Amino acid sequence: MLWVGWRQQRTETVIAATLLALLAAALVPTGLHIAAAYDSGHLADCLGRTQSGSCPDAIGSFVNRFNHLGDLLAWLTLLPGVIGLLLAAPLVSQLEHGTHKLDWTQSITRHRWLAGKLGLALATAVVAAAVMTLLTTWWRAPLVHFQGRVTNSTYDSEGTVVAAYAVFALGLAAAIGAVWRRAVPSFVAAFAGYFAVRVFFDEVVRQHLVKPVSATFGFKRGGPDLNTAWILQQTPLGRNGRALEFLSCPHNAGGPCKIQAPALSGMHVVYHPASHFWALQIRETALFGVAGLALLGFAAWWTARS
Repeated sequence: MLWVGWRQQRTETVIAATLLALLAAALVPTGLHIAAAYDSGHLADCLGRTQSGSCPDAIGSFVNRFNHLGDLLAWLTLLPGVIGLLLAAPLVSQLEHGTHKLDWTQSITRHRWLAGKLGLALATAVVAAAVMTLLTTWWRAPLVHFQGRVTNSTYDSEGTVVAAYAVFALGLAAAIGAVWRRAVPSFVAAFAGYFAVRVFFDEVVRQHLVKPVSATFGFKRGGPDLNTAWILQQTPLGRNGRALEFLSCPHNAGGPCKIQAPALSGMHVVYHPASHFWALQIRETALFGVAGLALLGFAAWWTARS
């Protein structure tokens, strides 16, 4: 059964492998260039508590030099969804054309057939996601020292969530395809659903998975290191320690009004520090992974009962 499943899935697997190969071809040369710039600039010496006076300028120059590449890499968050949809294609295609009924007459039970099809797709999705995670984690390693990896632009392509995204996309496409049994419309709907859920998590849900940290500090004594943190809210404070609101001219000004900027005494910040990375990853991985497996289970149940 595994050999038959592999033969039916080999085109999609080759496409997924090609996408990963193209990703590697883009990341490896630029990653080596970033690592060389990091070493030649002796930026490792700027990671300790005691830094030379040239460190801030060197770090700023290094980050600005390669930051645009990191912004482009943020679009890779769509790749796990594409891989998941690709690997759901063999099952949905067979359901659309009815060829799965022929397979069921070949001395194999429906449940074994489904376990082989979906199990192979699931394993391939996890392996592909792991390869992508290793590539992007290695590529970003020098930049992570100064930018962290808890912000949305970095978080989505590292850790364990990439595999969970691929499993969710696979399950969503399989579930919709099992019910609809039309490949192209099912994949369009599944990708739209995947994209909508991902955006909702990025913008609304993720920040609440772990309780953020609040800190109030004055400018003279300094505050926490926010360079590697995900800042959710940042409010300037006036001399009286109260939050400053936007200033506007009075309604009865009667002409041009002059607004004197108030003196700032400090800042109130709500943020996720770099140490929250794995706590956020574990919770989000569990949510997407369980949802994906539940959708795969539904797809198998719906198909077996037909």
